[in-house]
Amino acid sequence: MKALTLALMLLLLAGCTPIEPWVKPYERNFLADPIMRLDRDPIATAYLNHVFEAREGARGALGGDGGGCGCN
Repeated sequence: MKALTLALMLLLLAGCTPIEPWVKPYERNFLADPIMRLDRDPIATAYLNHVFEAREGARGALGGDGGGCGCN
């Protein structure tokens, strides 16, 4: 029982050690590449959001401007 407790405590303490960041500062330019974007074509994404809002009656549900009464 003591050995199990000691092993568990060592594992927990090993998780508190400082580690290097996963993404180095000189690697961050690869993350800013346009290919890494979730929506590669912002115009097509805006159009699909418009179609979704029109079909679902969810105007502004995705963070768009406008009031709840439909007076934009």
